Amino acid sequence: MFTGFNGITYPEYEVITPQTNLKFMIRTLNVMEEEHLKGSFVTPSKITDHLNQCIFKAITQKPKEITDFQSFLKNVTLKDREALLYGLYHITYEEIRNYDVTCSHCKKEFPVTIKASSAFDVLPYKGENILDKRVKVELPVYKGVSAFIKQPTLFDEVDAVSKVSGSNVDVITQTLIIDKFHQIPVENQPEKNVDNREDIVDAFFTLPPRDRKVIHDAYVENFGRYGITMKMKVFCRYCAEEDIVDIDMVENFFRMVYSV
Repeated sequence: MFTGFNGITYPEYEVITPQTNLKFMIRTLNVMEEEHLKGSFVTPSKITDHLNQCIFKAITQKPKEITDFQSFLKNVTLKDREALLYGLYHITYEEIRNYDVTCSHCKKEFPVTIKASSAFDVLPYKGENILDKRVKVELPVYKGVSAFIKQPTLFDEVDAVSKVSGSNVDVITQTLIIDKFHQIPVENQPEKNVDNREDIVDAFFTLPPRDRKVIHDAYVENFGRYGITMKMKVFCRYCAEEDIVDIDMVENFFRMVYSV
């Protein structure tokens, strides 16, 4: 039975998560792990689970807070996962790669070749524990109703997808930032707290667009802007317009895996 090559170790890459400030060492994928990921192209929930498992198994050094897979899910945010995924992509597929981007003018997709570190930027969170932070957002249209927003963890995502059936996964993901809704007493009716995940999703569907935008903007300002970004200037090969594009790490990571 083959037990490995003598004296060979996998290349590793250090990642400090931008929101929880945790230090990880992550190694390159191997062929078996690539093949396992290819089998995750079934449902969005399966992709998420396989991606989380893949990242966790590739971690060679982790902080004391992370003792097992469950503690990994509960202590790592969705924005932190983007940083870990960047590290995994970088150490597995090299610095210079082809990325697929979409022109904001003509909406056509085309590949660009870049050095990843030249497009990479990070804005770390400097405040208290972001996992405990809650921000109250008063809705402009639904008067008397407030949304309390937070930074969701990987556990929040897994839990929501498993509990809420029959809804678009993208919508469920949008609602992960909402910890609860609160309505003050009105017309002799008592105050109302909506904190069940399924009820939060249902309530979200009833929101006027202006209220959804206020929630989204508050999330970006207080949580979402902290993390990694990969932006670059490109000229569309179809319409020749100049554009600043965001590179979607998850989408490009899976495309790279699937192309091998």
